[in-house]
Amino acid sequence: MKILKKIILSLFIITFILIIGGITGLNVNMTLADTTLKTGISLVENVPDGLFGTWRVAAVLSKTDSPATFRQKSADLWNLSRSGNVMNLNNPFTGASANVSVEFVEGNVIKFVKEGVSEDKKLTDAVEIKLNGNKFTGVNRLTLKTISAGQVVKIQQAEYALVGEKISGMSVLEK
Repeated sequence: MKILKKIILSLFIITFILIIGGITGLNVNMTLADTTLKTGISLVENVPDGLFGTWRVAAVLSKTDSPATFRQKSADLWNLSRSGNVMNLNNPFTGASANVSVEFVEGNVIKFVKEGVSEDKKLTDAVEIKLNGNKFTGVNRLTLKTISAGQVVKIQQAEYALVGEKISGMSVLEK
């Protein structure tokens, strides 16, 4: 049972580290582990090749109902890669890595949703970006649910504006 709890806690912290790159101000100390999300994985083949590489990503809080929980802004690095039909998001700052699923791809618009769960928290993290060459803009919508006795007792939400600039990868090298 302790191992299961550690795995659940690991999934929760990876979601925080990889997708929001330190945006939240939650104070949690948990062990990291690789995770694979299963839904929509075949859509990775439709993701434009230009998305893969290393990106400098800035996030600015645009709205929230919990300003004490979520940070105003952050800067991070995302290294996005593909191996077969799996998309990997790696954070070189933290060393964390996770396989992610793609919810939809429409031209140069890509959306992925991740969910992290711990004993008493559930974080749903929906990222939608629009790729424009070596830049992207987008939004990251977070919903953090606090659970007690199997019931949701608190919901906190935040939305961040994202801006990404590619700093390495094939499209950068081709110039």
